[in-house]
Amino acid sequence: MIDSVAGPEEPVADRRALALYGALNFLAFPHELPFAVSLGTPAVDLGLIATWLAPAALVVGLRGLSPRRALRVALVSSFLAHVVFFYWFLVVVVIYAGMPLFLGLLAPLVPALYVAPFTALFAWGYARFAREGALGVLSGAALWVAIDWARGHFLGGFPWATLGYGLHLDTPLLGWTRLGGVYVLSFFAAAVGLALAAWWCDRGDARLRELLAVVGGVVLLHPVGAWLADDGGIEHETVRVAAIQGNVDQGQKWDAARREEIFSRYLRLSREAAPRADWIVWPETAVPGLIEQDAPIRGRLAELAAESGASLVVGGMGVEVDWEARRFSHFFDSAFLFDPDGALEDRYDKTHLVPFGEFVPLRGLLGHFFQALASGLSSNDVTPGERPRNLGLVRPGGSGQRRLVGVPICYELIFPDLVRRMGGEGAVALLAITNDAWYGRTGAPHQFLAMTAMRAAENGLPVVRAANTGVSALIDARGRVTEHGRLFEEATVVGEIEIPVDRAPTFYARHGDVFAGACTVACLLGAGAALRREKNQNETH
Repeated sequence: MIDSVAGPEEPVADRRALALYGALNFLAFPHELPFAVSLGTPAVDLGLIATWLAPAALVVGLRGLSPRRALRVALVSSFLAHVVFFYWFLVVVVIYAGMPLFLGLLAPLVPALYVAPFTALFAWGYARFAREGALGVLSGAALWVAIDWARGHFLGGFPWATLGYGLHLDTPLLGWTRLGGVYVLSFFAAAVGLALAAWWCDRGDARLRELLAVVGGVVLLHPVGAWLADDGGIEHETVRVAAIQGNVDQGQKWDAARREEIFSRYLRLSREAAPRADWIVWPETAVPGLIEQDAPIRGRLAELAAESGASLVVGGMGVEVDWEARRFSHFFDSAFLFDPDGALEDRYDKTHLVPFGEFVPLRGLLGHFFQALASGLSSNDVTPGERPRNLGLVRPGGSGQRRLVGVPICYELIFPDLVRRMGGEGAVALLAITNDAWYGRTGAPHQFLAMTAMRAAENGLPVVRAANTGVSALIDARGRVTEHGRLFEEATVVGEIEIPVDRAPTFYARHGDVFAGACTVACLLGAGAALRREKNQNETH
């Protein structure tokens, strides 16, 4: 039970505030629920409100606790909150991985166990080193960013539900991500939340002035963010694009008896979209076969590209062959590029794989108990590619010139630093391919779309998102979803994107997490200074 070890004269955790934190943490992100507001809706969004309030509820719940007790209480509170938040892991492992229900009920515990210690670390640091006044608010927000950033990197990272994503519909504020990535939004939300918590706990005039100053500052940051995202002076060219959503059930995806039906469906949808598209994009592993080894499949894709006159980017499984042993030595989750003349031009291999989804960590130890869920045509682990890189698509208009595009594949999209390398190396657009069928009708596909939109805003690049069962979408360079399909429907999302002709990559694309790094360094220096002051005071006494 939360805070059950508190002594009779010690402050106790505010359980109502901590319960509110759990509810707000859930509501801050999109969900497939009757009251959820869909992406792109300009109406007031529950997620925006919840994002500003969630840090406040957490801090109010922990007020007065010693650092150690704050750590313990936050660990339990965050764990419980995230078990509920990651409910969709149950759908993944039971419905689509075929695990027994009693094991599936344990699945949400795994991501919750990963996230909770980081919340606890923030609680300990805030209780241990919090300062009074505006400096305390800013240093607390910096600590929140440092913890968010660490969660995105530790043991490969799992930055799903980073606080800043809750502001994905606050379009003017998204302009700041071109400088600091999603972490700058975490800073803004945490600062407002901590100022609100300080006022709520004190109710004094000084705290009210601090709260009004912070809120006023964030309000003023909106027009600046809109200015940062303004590309009005940059020359653009228009590209007609089509994202193909085949809506193939995960249980049928690798069924040999259905391969022809699935492949023909994607060919049919592509031909329907071809007259309106210069670039056609298929989802992750959409091709039910080995493109490089299966000549008929490769020939039909080449024919589609040639007759449509479009560049064709399709998801499939790449392979390496051990010719001496006459076997496939490695399998890759890949994106293949066919030129408008039908030539297979290039292949990009996914570099950041899903633990237990595409490979089993510590296979020598854990391989006896686990099998990768999404190995597709192979029973072996998927092999990661060498590094994130761009593909060169033929420029529309038949000039023969090429435009670099990044093709982040599924899980790669939740890692800002990985995708920004594509923007930093000259990409003019992102063609995001994914298979979200695993998630079912849960909030996960909508949350994933929100994270994809954040990658657009950070890099100042339009995104074409092709998802097997949805949500396929077109996203502009400001992170706004302009067109999208619906979950579990066959669809083609067709439209136009504006790509820059000659523009330097954004600061974030070129330099990465400088802001998050600065927050981390500031926290370490501040903690060191506080410890030195305490040591000097103890020596004096």
